[in-house]
Amino acid sequence: MTSLAARTLIAVVFWPSLFFFWFLGPFVFFLLSTISSEVCPLLERRNQFLEAANGTLPMLALQSLIYAIPIVCLVLWSRLLPNPARARHVAICIKLFAIAVITGALWEYGSSLICDGYGQPFFSPLWQMTSYLPIITLALNIPLYLLVFSLGRGFSTRDDITEDGVVHPRQDGP
Repeated sequence: MTSLAARTLIAVVFWPSLFFFWFLGPFVFFLLSTISSEVCPLLERRNQFLEAANGTLPMLALQSLIYAIPIVCLVLWSRLLPNPARARHVAICIKLFAIAVITGALWEYGSSLICDGYGQPFFSPLWQMTSYLPIITLALNIPLYLLVFSLGRGFSTRDDITEDGVVHPRQDGP
Protein backbone atom coordinates (compact mmCIF):
# COMPACT_ATOMS: atom_id res chain seq x y z
CA MET A 1 0.00 0.00 0.00
CA THR A 2 1.43 3.36 -0.94
CA SER A 3 1.90 6.16 1.50
CA LEU A 4 -0.79 8.26 -0.21
CA ALA A 5 -3.32 5.42 0.00
CA ALA A 6 -2.55 4.85 3.68
CA ARG A 7 -2.87 8.57 4.39
CA THR A 8 -6.21 8.60 2.58
CA LEU A 9 -7.52 5.65 4.60
CA ILE A 10 -6.52 7.35 7.83
CA ALA A 11 -8.24 10.55 6.65
CA VAL A 12 -11.43 8.57 5.96
CA VAL A 13 -11.42 7.49 9.61
CA PHE A 14 -10.07 10.73 11.11
CA TRP A 15 -12.48 13.37 9.77
CA PRO A 16 -15.79 11.61 10.51
CA SER A 17 -14.59 10.50 13.94
CA LEU A 18 -13.40 14.02 14.73
CA PHE A 19 -16.70 15.64 13.84
CA PHE A 20 -19.13 12.98 15.04
CA PHE A 21 -17.33 11.83 18.17
CA TRP A 22 -15.64 15.03 19.33
CA PHE A 23 -18.29 17.55 18.40
CA LEU A 24 -21.51 15.56 18.81
CA GLY A 25 -20.38 12.76 21.09
CA PRO A 26 -20.03 14.75 24.32
CA PHE A 27 -23.74 15.50 24.33
CA VAL A 28 -24.73 11.88 23.80
CA PHE A 29 -22.24 10.45 26.28
CA PHE A 30 -23.12 13.03 28.91
CA LEU A 31 -26.75 11.94 28.74
CA LEU A 32 -25.82 8.26 28.90
CA SER A 33 -23.09 8.33 31.54
CA THR A 34 -24.66 10.26 34.38
CA ILE A 35 -27.40 8.98 36.64
CA SER A 36 -30.71 10.29 35.43
CA SER A 37 -33.18 12.21 37.55
CA GLU A 38 -35.56 9.22 37.53
CA VAL A 39 -33.00 6.97 39.19
CA CYS A 40 -31.91 9.34 41.97
CA PRO A 41 -35.19 9.30 43.98
CA LEU A 42 -35.16 5.51 43.97
CA LEU A 43 -31.85 5.28 45.80
CA GLU A 44 -32.13 5.33 49.55
CA ARG A 45 -28.84 4.00 50.88
CA ARG A 46 -25.29 5.07 50.24
CA ASN A 47 -24.21 1.67 48.90
CA GLN A 48 -27.08 1.64 46.36
CA PHE A 49 -26.10 5.08 45.20
CA LEU A 50 -22.42 4.23 44.94
CA GLU A 51 -23.24 1.05 43.03
CA ALA A 52 -25.31 3.04 40.51
CA ALA A 53 -22.53 5.60 40.13
CA ASN A 54 -19.94 2.86 39.62
CA GLY A 55 -22.18 1.48 36.88
CA THR A 56 -21.21 4.53 34.83
CA LEU A 57 -17.53 3.51 34.75
CA PRO A 58 -17.79 1.15 31.72
CA MET A 59 -19.53 3.93 29.76
CA LEU A 60 -16.75 6.35 30.69
CA ALA A 61 -14.11 3.85 29.54
CA LEU A 62 -15.93 3.28 26.24
CA GLN A 63 -16.28 7.02 25.77
CA SER A 64 -12.54 7.52 26.27
CA LEU A 65 -11.69 4.79 23.75
CA ILE A 66 -13.99 6.29 21.14
CA TYR A 67 -12.62 9.78 21.73
CA ALA A 68 -9.09 8.44 21.21
CA ILE A 69 -9.72 7.51 17.56
CA PRO A 70 -8.63 10.92 16.12
CA ILE A 71 -5.52 10.89 18.32
CA VAL A 72 -4.63 7.38 17.09
CA CYS A 73 -5.05 8.63 13.52
CA LEU A 74 -2.63 11.48 14.23
CA VAL A 75 -0.10 9.02 15.63
CA LEU A 76 -0.43 6.81 12.53
CA TRP A 77 -0.05 9.82 10.24
CA SER A 78 3.07 10.93 12.11
CA ARG A 79 4.52 7.43 11.60
CA LEU A 80 3.85 7.64 7.86
CA LEU A 81 5.15 11.19 7.50
CA PRO A 82 7.87 11.72 10.10
CA ASN A 83 8.32 15.39 10.89
CA PRO A 84 9.88 16.53 14.19
CA ALA A 85 7.70 19.66 14.46
CA ARG A 86 4.49 17.70 13.87
CA ALA A 87 5.68 14.94 16.19
CA ARG A 88 6.02 17.47 19.02
CA HIS A 89 2.52 18.76 18.31
CA VAL A 90 1.14 15.21 18.28
CA ALA A 91 2.83 14.61 21.66
CA ILE A 92 1.18 17.79 22.99
CA CYS A 93 -2.17 16.51 21.68
CA ILE A 94 -1.68 13.20 23.47
CA LYS A 95 -0.88 14.95 26.76
CA LEU A 96 -3.81 17.37 26.47
CA PHE A 97 -6.10 14.50 25.54
CA ALA A 98 -5.02 12.42 28.54
CA ILE A 99 -5.57 15.31 30.95
CA ALA A 100 -8.93 16.14 29.33
CA VAL A 101 -10.08 12.51 29.56
CA ILE A 102 -9.14 12.27 33.24
CA THR A 103 -10.77 15.61 34.04
CA GLY A 104 -13.91 14.77 32.03
CA ALA A 105 -14.26 11.32 33.58
CA LEU A 106 -13.79 12.73 37.06
CA TRP A 107 -16.44 15.35 36.36
CA GLU A 108 -18.94 12.87 34.92
CA TYR A 109 -18.36 10.39 37.72
CA GLY A 110 -18.46 13.14 40.34
CA SER A 111 -21.65 14.61 38.91
CA SER A 112 -23.30 11.21 39.19
CA LEU A 113 -22.43 11.16 42.91
CA ILE A 114 -23.90 14.57 43.75
CA CYS A 115 -27.64 13.94 43.91
CA ASP A 116 -29.13 11.49 46.32
CA GLY A 117 -32.79 12.18 45.63
CA TYR A 118 -33.42 13.70 49.04
CA GLY A 119 -30.99 16.61 49.09
CA GLN A 120 -28.81 14.85 51.64
CA PRO A 121 -25.05 14.90 51.06
CA PHE A 122 -24.03 11.25 50.83
CA PHE A 123 -20.49 12.12 49.92
CA SER A 124 -17.96 14.72 50.94
CA PRO A 125 -18.16 18.29 49.64
CA LEU A 126 -15.07 17.45 47.58
CA TRP A 127 -17.31 15.60 45.10
CA GLN A 128 -19.51 18.68 44.86
CA MET A 129 -16.42 20.61 43.73
CA THR A 130 -16.43 18.51 40.56
CA SER A 131 -19.08 20.87 39.21
CA TYR A 132 -16.19 23.23 38.37
CA LEU A 133 -14.34 20.67 36.26
CA PRO A 134 -16.22 21.47 33.01
CA ILE A 135 -14.48 24.85 32.99
CA ILE A 136 -11.10 23.10 33.14
CA THR A 137 -12.19 20.59 30.52
CA LEU A 138 -13.30 23.39 28.22
CA ALA A 139 -10.01 25.21 28.75
CA LEU A 140 -8.17 22.02 27.73
CA ASN A 141 -10.46 21.04 24.85
CA ILE A 142 -10.39 24.32 22.94
CA PRO A 143 -6.63 24.24 22.24
CA LEU A 144 -6.80 20.45 21.80
CA TYR A 145 -9.55 20.70 19.16
CA LEU A 146 -7.71 23.48 17.32
CA LEU A 147 -4.41 21.61 17.37
CA VAL A 148 -5.95 18.30 16.30
CA PHE A 149 -7.91 20.00 13.52
CA SER A 150 -4.83 21.82 12.19
CA LEU A 151 -2.68 18.68 12.40
CA GLY A 152 -5.38 16.64 10.66
CA ARG A 153 -5.60 19.23 7.92
CA GLY A 154 -1.81 19.24 7.53
CA PHE A 155 -1.54 15.47 7.46
CA SER A 156 -4.46 14.89 5.09
CA THR A 157 -3.41 17.53 2.56
CA ARG A 158 -1.24 16.30 -0.27
CA ASP A 159 2.30 17.64 -0.17
CA ASP A 160 2.67 17.73 -3.94
CA ILE A 161 -0.16 20.24 -4.52
CA THR A 162 0.62 23.93 -4.20
CA GLU A 163 -1.74 26.73 -3.21
CA ASP A 164 -2.64 27.39 -6.86
CA GLY A 165 -3.76 23.76 -7.32
CA VAL A 166 -0.82 22.67 -9.50
CA VAL A 167 0.44 19.14 -8.89
CA HIS A 168 4.23 18.92 -8.72
CA PRO A 169 5.94 15.54 -9.03
CA ARG A 170 7.96 14.50 -6.01
CA GLN A 171 11.72 14.86 -6.35
CA ASP A 172 12.60 12.12 -3.86
CA GLY A 173 10.75 9.32 -5.67
CA PRO A 174 7.42 7.53 -5.02
